[in-house]
Amino acid sequence: MERCIRVLIVDDLERPREGLRALLATYPQIEVIGEAADGLAAARLVETGHPDVVLMDVRMLGMDGIEATQQIKNRWPAVRVITLTIYGERRADALAAGSDAFLLKGCPSDELLTAILA
Repeated sequence: MERCIRVLIVDDLERPREGLRALLATYPQIEVIGEAADGLAAARLVETGHPDVVLMDVRMLGMDGIEATQQIKNRWPAVRVITLTIYGERRADALAAGSDAFLLKGCPSDELLTAILA
């Protein structure tokens, strides 16, 4: 059996986190290991939960997703960070921070799955 891909969901709003958790629950090869509402909590959960992939929103209070991506990639370069946001204009910032992929919220679920499984 293939090893599950461990995913951490990071978004300041509960509804998008719930939606992503429900969507990812339909894929047996993916295990959601936790959720965070800001970048600081995300970095802590990466340290303790050891996810393979982080789904990262951009705009959050406190530490935003760009800064959190940079911190995560600096400390744990093997962790894949997928920026998932409504702010398409932040693509260059996210990629410069080390994001492995940049997707817009509402993209087709197979696009998200492909990015997670890459």
